[in-house]
Amino acid sequence: MTGTESDFSAGKCDACGTTREPFVKVSLGKDFFGRMYDRLSPSSDLSPKWYCESCSLHKNLQRDFRDIRAEFDKLSKGQASEIAGADQLQRAHMRLQEIAAVLKGHAVGSGLIDLADVNALISRMQVQVGSQSVSG
Repeated sequence: MTGTESDFSAGKCDACGTTREPFVKVSLGKDFFGRMYDRLSPSSDLSPKWYCESCSLHKNLQRDFRDIRAEFDKLSKGQASEIAGADQLQRAHMRLQEIAAVLKGHAVGSGLIDLADVNALISRMQVQVGSQSVSG
């Protein structure tokens, strides 16, 4: 990448609107399940989003939440899922609890991920975890 990241941004965070922070656009890595991803904007995105440090963290939490929810929805429908085993289900449940704790720790809520949605999924998973006799 040439130049500074802010040369390509609109000069503000696309999530919270701050103009005082360095901005992040693309970061490659692995998702919660070890799959490769481009967590902030796909290469085909013609309107990339830029995030401040705090919103970048929330974007990571949002990605993990969405991945876990999608896999849990598959599991609930009897489809093949990354969290089909008790250990994987417990690991996903613990990650959701971590996400909830981070969101509770921020004075200002995130526009990227809703704590109520995270808590609702935790509750759904607790029923599943309980039905598999896995301690929480």
